[in-house]
Amino acid sequence: MNRKITPLSKDVQEIILGSLLGDGSIAINPKYKNARFSFRHSIKQKEYFFWKMNKLKEICEESCYWLQGSDKKPDGWGTTKYRFQSRALFSLTKLYNLTHKKVTGTKVKVTRKWLNHLSPLSLAIWWQDDGSLVSDSRQGVICTDGFSLKEVKIIHQYFKKVLNIKTKIGQISNQDKYRIWIRSSEELKKFLRIIIPHIFVKSMLYKILLVYKDSQIQQRWISELVRIGNFSKEELEKALFDKKSKSK
Repeated sequence: MNRKITPLSKDVQEIILGSLLGDGSIAINPKYKNARFSFRHSIKQKEYFFWKMNKLKEICEESCYWLQGSDKKPDGWGTTKYRFQSRALFSLTKLYNLTHKKVTGTKVKVTRKWLNHLSPLSLAIWWQDDGSLVSDSRQGVICTDGFSLKEVKIIHQYFKKVLNIKTKIGQISNQDKYRIWIRSSEELKKFLRIIIPHIFVKSMLYKILLVYKDSQIQQRWISELVRIGNFSKEELEKALFDKKSKSK
C-alpha cells in the first residue's frame, strides 16, 4: 500500500534550511531509507530550543528531545545540551539531497542553489544559531568555521548579490577557518531589518540590540525594533539593561 507523502510546510522547510547553516544537521542513519533532522542548544538557550521545537511539531515523534550530557558527564562540547531529533521522512530526504555532497552524502555542501531557497525566517534562524554582535555590538559576525573557503565565498557573494549587503571574509588566526563579517554598522542594520520581524524569543534579543552611547540614537534603534519587531519598548529596554550589565 502506498503511503501518502506529505510535503513540509513552508515555515518548517525554511527553519531547517537556515538551521543547517547553523546548529542543525540532517542525516540518513543506518538501516533507514529517509533522513532525520536534528539540532541541539545549550541549556542557556532553553527558550530558543523549545520555540524551535514547537515550530517543528509536524516532523516530531512522540518523544523527540532529551538532555545530552550532564554536570558530571558533559558531552563532547563540555556542557549540558538539549537535543532534538525528528522522524525519518521522505520530505527531509529531499532537503538532505539539496544540502549534501552527492558523492559521499556525509558532509553539508553550501551551494548557491541552497542559499537561494533561504527566506528571512531562514536567515533569522541562522543568525540566532551562529551569528553574533561584536565590537560593542556595532559589527556582526557569522561563524562559518565548518565550511571551506570556497563555500564561504559563495555565502559572501549571496549576501552581496541577493541581500545587497556588503560583508568581508575573515580568517581565524593560524587556522584554515573563515567567518563572514559585517563590519559596517549601516550594513549590519540592513541585515537586522530583514530578520527582526522573524525573531520571537525574548532571550535572543541580545543578538539584535545594537548598543549606542548616545541615548537619542539608542532610542531611535529601540523605536525601530518596536515598529518592525515583536517586542514592546519595555521588553527591549529590559533586554538592553541586562545586556549592558553582562558586558560590564
